[in-house]
Amino acid sequence: MRSGAPVQTIKKFDGGSNKKAGPVVSVKKLEEAAEPAALERVSTEVRQAIQKARLEKKMSQAELAKRINERPQVVQEYENGKAVPNQAVLAKMERVLGVKLRGKVGK
Repeated sequence: MRSGAPVQTIKKFDGGSNKKAGPVVSVKKLEEAAEPAALERVSTEVRQAIQKARLEKKMSQAELAKRINERPQVVQEYENGKAVPNQAVLAKMERVLGVKLRGKVGK
């Protein structure tokens, strides 16, 4: 119970501060890096194969997107060559369009 004795309190370093950890890479290293590596984009062959197969099946970009459970913007980016290739998305497109998009394209 309460005896009136003094209670000792210790403040923990950074205890209770709701701060997240800093960046993993130091700012100095980022500045020293030559230039960021460019991401690989969808090749021209893949873009053309997607568009050709989609048009042969008389599908719009929105219909293809719905059938592969992606947003229409994703299909548009693939056909415009702005998308970074994702193997899962390409596999879904291959299945729906019935054309090879990885490896030997268009077969």
